[in-house]
Amino acid sequence: MAKVFIDGQAGTTGLQLKAKLEKHPFVELIEIDECKRKDASERQRLMNESDVVFLCLPDEAAKEAVKLVTNPDTVVIDASTAHRTADGWTYGFPELSEKHYEDIKNSKRIANPGCHATGFISVIYPLVSEGIISPDYPVTCHSITGYSGGGNKMIAEYENPEREEEVGTPRQYALSQTHKHLPEMKAVTGISDYPVFSPIVSDYFCGMAVTVPLFTKAFKKEMTLESLYDFYYDFYRDSTFITVHKAESTMISPIGLEGTNQMKIRLCGNDDRITVTSVFDNLGKGASSAAIENMNIALGFPIDTALI
Repeated sequence: MAKVFIDGQAGTTGLQLKAKLEKHPFVELIEIDECKRKDASERQRLMNESDVVFLCLPDEAAKEAVKLVTNPDTVVIDASTAHRTADGWTYGFPELSEKHYEDIKNSKRIANPGCHATGFISVIYPLVSEGIISPDYPVTCHSITGYSGGGNKMIAEYENPEREEEVGTPRQYALSQTHKHLPEMKAVTGISDYPVFSPIVSDYFCGMAVTVPLFTKAFKKEMTLESLYDFYYDFYRDSTFITVHKAESTMISPIGLEGTNQMKIRLCGNDDRITVTSVFDNLGKGASSAAIENMNIALGFPIDTALI
């Protein structure tokens, strides 16, 4: 049994992690006394007794927390934004390549991807890495997510019976083009500039659809909708959790994969203009389930243990 400690289990991701890890057959979950939750020495003791520590904290708190881990055998998986582009940390998206998988397997410091970034990277990384588009392709992206992605404060806002009327409508945010996921979106995919990114939060709990529009005339290789589908299908052919589909209806919903680590990539459009959309659970493949997937790899467990 692997000993696992969650630092910050009271937040949205922490609660999701705890619920999933309680069902993990190879994990013993170590919990801190509620009265010692902010006691640095007690947290340090539990961290260094653990095989894996999950950090579910604000960025600055995560940076401080990782300093408490001195056991060289302890794997730290950080769910915050703090270390996603930091030196010495492995980016936890194993489906991107064999190298990504092996790096996670051999790493003691793993940065869990952001939810919007997960969808964006799943679409753009293959195109850049395989030379379909150049790094300077002018990328745009829009993403719709449930309100759980905003954490406890946003959940309370949406579930308040006396909320303002506009809260019940889809709302675009991060209007200054400084969303916290942009650095990893750029760094991991290898694009030369940040995308124009338009995230939207809507009045449902969880589920996400991240869409990237593409002009085939700007590709480095001649491709049609069918050949691009074949490309993505082949790229993710061996993935346990990611599947590729042609448009199944005239609409794409961000819900349907709640509680899973699954991602469905859907291609729509025509031979000139194509949209590629990643649909997944922002709390699952976009957060807690992805973290468990990374833990399973790092500890040598079957990749789908405790995941659906």
